[in-house]
Amino acid sequence: MAFLALAYPEISKSDFDLIQSYRSENDALYFSVVEPHFTIVFPVSDIPQSEFINEIKRQAANLFQFEFTIRCATINKDAFSDYFHSFLVPDEGYSNIVKIHDRLYSGLLSENLRLDLDFIPHIGIGNSLKSLDCKRMVDEWNLDEFAIKGKVSVLTIVEYKNDLVRKLEEIKLSKL
Repeated sequence: MAFLALAYPEISKSDFDLIQSYRSENDALYFSVVEPHFTIVFPVSDIPQSEFINEIKRQAANLFQFEFTIRCATINKDAFSDYFHSFLVPDEGYSNIVKIHDRLYSGLLSENLRLDLDFIPHIGIGNSLKSLDCKRMVDEWNLDEFAIKGKVSVLTIVEYKNDLVRKLEEIKLSKL
């Protein structure tokens, strides 16, 4: 069992459906586990649930909701497995996600922060053991101009257990 903090993007139904349709064909690892999201805090298993929730709430106090725009897809090699991943990465809103990520890891979770890995805010859309499969996915998305606009106004604390994600709590971010 592990705990995470996710940000489910508030996007149009057509963009959500587009992402989910693509994921249903290309995201064998996570499509049936979790909806499109930005991972803000990665799995933490060494802190009790109540302490994790209280820490996220404490660190998230006074954080503001923000808008984002995604215009490109990128490929990423998984540091923990042989998989490659295809990501949708925001142009606008990138720094907001990085700053929230850093803030949430600044206290009790500081020992869980992986400084040996780059943090790339993203929505996962596909994965494969073959790098060229992910390259094809990225090329499909980047062939034409696109813009997925949305907002993040809530952080969701979840439990991940037995390949299932269960929502524990939501934290509303302040309005600007």
